[in-house]
Amino acid sequence: MSHTSIIALEGLPVVAVLVCVAVVFWFLGWYKAAAVVTALSIFSLWFFRNPERHVPVGQGLVIAPADGKVVFAGLVHEDRYLHTDAVKVSIFMDLFSVHVNRAPESGTVTDIRYNPGKFISANLDKASLDNEQNAVVMDVGGKKVAFVQIAGLIARRIVCWVKPGDRLERGERFGLIMFGSRLDVYLPPGTPLKVAVGDKTRAGETVIGVLP
Repeated sequence: MSHTSIIALEGLPVVAVLVCVAVVFWFLGWYKAAAVVTALSIFSLWFFRNPERHVPVGQGLVIAPADGKVVFAGLVHEDRYLHTDAVKVSIFMDLFSVHVNRAPESGTVTDIRYNPGKFISANLDKASLDNEQNAVVMDVGGKKVAFVQIAGLIARRIVCWVKPGDRLERGERFGLIMFGSRLDVYLPPGTPLKVAVGDKTRAGETVIGVLP
């Protein structure tokens, strides 16, 4: 699959609508409103940016699936997708983060699960349980890894480009979430982490752990 355009294609309708509205407002002479909508158009273009990243090479490296800030890193019991203890890393994306998501490791997608839910702030721990989300479960050399796209307070659309049976390479784009959100990654117990709460991550580049 190819999602390598410099702007995420899902954002183009949003940008197109804003540009059309701005043109109409300028034409009607509604200059203040036109200036506001023009600024929103420019922000939307920037928001849906889809930059290239330099994916690190190395055995067992797990990279960040999202740009943002680590808001949780530790051991949990994951009873929805993996049904076992797991090392969890949660990354919160704000409005200024790149929102295109990338596979944390190379493997085969074994399951996709979408769950509707609430839209509370994605930087809160309970967002992992209560919010709208889409989980991707992947087999990585016989180990199960899950990464979950979670909608936030403003986000109202989760996009996932993969399906069960697809092969994903480390750092490959697999989806996006619009306007502020969160990514939870679940790794096998005993996975040493390379990040801590408060660290900043870059999708496709920051190593968050090494599979045992």
